Amino acid sequence: MNKRILNRLYILSVLIVTIQNVHSQSKWTIISERLLFNNPPFKACHASTITETKNGEIVVACFGGAYEGNKDVVIWTGKILPDGSVIPKQAADGVVNDTLRYPCWNPVLFTKKNGALILFYKVGPNPRTWQGLYKVSNDQGQTWSNATHLPNGILGPIKNKPVQLKDGTILCPSSVEYTDEHWKAFIEKTDESLTDWTSIPVDTASKFDVIQPSILLYGNKKLQILCRSKQGNVVQSRSNDNGKSWSALSKTQLLNPNSGTDAVTLKNGKQLIVYNPDVPGKEWFNNRANLKVAVSEDGEKWQDILTLEHGTTEEFSYPAIIQTSDGLIHITYTFNRSNIKHVVVKEQVKSKN
Repeated sequence: MNKRILNRLYILSVLIVTIQNVHSQSKWTIISERLLFNNPPFKACHASTITETKNGEIVVACFGGAYEGNKDVVIWTGKILPDGSVIPKQAADGVVNDTLRYPCWNPVLFTKKNGALILFYKVGPNPRTWQGLYKVSNDQGQTWSNATHLPNGILGPIKNKPVQLKDGTILCPSSVEYTDEHWKAFIEKTDESLTDWTSIPVDTASKFDVIQPSILLYGNKKLQILCRSKQGNVVQSRSNDNGKSWSALSKTQLLNPNSGTDAVTLKNGKQLIVYNPDVPGKEWFNNRANLKVAVSEDGEKWQDILTLEHGTTEEFSYPAIIQTSDGLIHITYTFNRSNIKHVVVKEQVKSKN
């Protein structure tokens, strides 16, 4: 085959791909949304997390009590029932002994490849001095084991879900809030038995204050983390070796009002993030009334595709997002600190006529 024919075939292939991209588009549709708790046994709740069990059930968790940081705050879990509601059951508390009790913080649910369900959470007086623990369920969240303390210097996933690599390695997106008010991100690597832990720093010399990363996958050992920051934008870092090392932190185009985000890699390779599209306010809890979903192919250019909430002074924050085995996208988030909202999204790829 001569060079002229090869060139024509190449041009034709480029045109076909271009036409396909022009004449197809994704339509993102909310197919259901509701508050999870009909009669919550707590006054306030926050920090929801969601996972799919090996039998296809959806389990959620959050912390709840009188208010964030109060000693009565415990971890509540429950499966989503056919009507979309959850009957929360207490899964963990912060009781140390008969005279000492701390609040619980930031549960993170994770289903391992072998089907075991893990509940990571934190216990302590505040995020600067808390400790990491976890419990295991072998019956899809109906019952839980006794708590296991993570090793010194290991906190587990701080807010967002771990990812498990093909070789079984589990990467937990973690971070530390130091007493001098600086924030730093880490990736905590462990084996499937959760016994061998290594903490990997992410550009800890950076000027950026970052916490609560989420992990995105790009294939060929390429990963990306997206972090909450104090600097007005979602901040990112990249790895080309399955998380063994990380690039310098840098800003993305996504705004961040010092509020938690979560992101997920879909089965088709697209990346989704749920975030509050605003800038930091006077107080750390300001500007959390708007909540959006954005999509990206490369983690650099992001396009908003859905508005989940458009409020004024309310708080719609701390999202969690997963894609279930049926292809649907499930999002949970704090609904004004009084409940957790659950939204189900479907992507439909349509061709233009």
